[in-house]
Amino acid sequence: MLLPASSSRFSARRPRRLSVRACLALGSALLLAACAELPLLGKGGAPADAVPEKAACTASTVNAGAAASCPACPACPGAPVAAPAFSRALLPADYADLPGWGDDEVAAAWPAFLQSCRGIASKPHGAAWKRVCELARQSEGKPGFDPRRFFETQLRPYALANNAGARPVFEGTITGYYEPLLRGSRERSKTFAQPLLGVPDDLLTIDLGTLFPELKDKRVRGRLEGNKVVPYWSRADIVARGERLPARPLLWVDDAIELFFLQIQGSGRVRLPDGSLVRVNYADQNGHPYQSIGRVLIERGELKAEEASMQGIQAWARANPARLDDLLNSNPSYVFFREMPANGNASNPNAGPQGALGVPLTPERSLAIDPRAVPLGAPVFLATTRPNSAQPLNRLMLAQDTGGAIKGAVRADFFWGFGKEAGEQAGRMKQSGRMWVLLPPEAAPR
Repeated sequence: MLLPASSSRFSARRPRRLSVRACLALGSALLLAACAELPLLGKGGAPADAVPEKAACTASTVNAGAAASCPACPACPGAPVAAPAFSRALLPADYADLPGWGDDEVAAAWPAFLQSCRGIASKPHGAAWKRVCELARQSEGKPGFDPRRFFETQLRPYALANNAGARPVFEGTITGYYEPLLRGSRERSKTFAQPLLGVPDDLLTIDLGTLFPELKDKRVRGRLEGNKVVPYWSRADIVARGERLPARPLLWVDDAIELFFLQIQGSGRVRLPDGSLVRVNYADQNGHPYQSIGRVLIERGELKAEEASMQGIQAWARANPARLDDLLNSNPSYVFFREMPANGNASNPNAGPQGALGVPLTPERSLAIDPRAVPLGAPVFLATTRPNSAQPLNRLMLAQDTGGAIKGAVRADFFWGFGKEAGEQAGRMKQSGRMWVLLPPEAAPR
């Protein structure tokens, strides 16, 4: 199952920023104006590749005319672009290494690939895909066009590995997620008493990269207490505060455990009493780490490990309603939502929910990955097995989503689609698997 989605999913509103952000930016500029007297450090305290030269050149621009107080900064000779962070998890491979590559219906992934081309353009690595995506659009619909041949000639496979070094680990965990259907109402009642919350007005999102470039894309969440920033309320606190929390309920649903699993999946649909559907997507999260309630039940001796599937947890919840709140509150994480158009998009009313890439997910062809290891939008060949079986599941997927529990290079969540059958597959899926990412030469690791 997909655990609470990361902050890269789409917010319902512009994140509230601290008023000190401008001060931090000014402080950064002042540091640069000092002509980088101290070396800039990367991860682990080592000098950051190519950053000191860039900082020095920036300083020469900021501090123009101040040569008397600062030695002249050297000219920048076109500093090399640093290799993307995800390149550390990739090892060169061949298509012959991909089990079942020749048997997969690669053409079924082509529409999802074109969707990826739409979303990838806005990403930092998008420029490296421009040529390939333009060629893909030009090739679409031409007589005799073969998607498999296109991928083989335009992209090169790289094996994903954890600890890609002397002893790379190629096996990882593959789970599943889906888009659930809940019953709800726009009005609170005895039947519909569980609030599906929008983003609270007092939730702060703090961009650490403003002051520390090495923490780019790292954000923390909190709230103001006087003039101090403190952690945001935990799940137990949010539930206890009830209407005192400055968050508007988007809807009211009838089942607490179904709402909890909606937060895990990150998106879903709610059927209202008049039969109409409302679509909701992840908007933000309270900043607390996710704690698996399945693991909690195992540790408490309530379930065996093989019973702790989504279906097993739901069955436990139905049998123990008086103890459900205590179980749910053992997970301090809480997800907030935004309402989406009920029909997906005009061109494809049956499109899946929007993923972190900003495009609709495609059932059984979209994958949630860790973007620190796999570039969002890239094709990924997955070699795993079907839920609770040894039957091979080898197919070309697209990295179009992320998730709070998806950490590591060889780790992914398989999107099964919408509804009960998709939920049954997703709830049982926890398989071993291997992954290869397909990249154009322009995006190859260096």
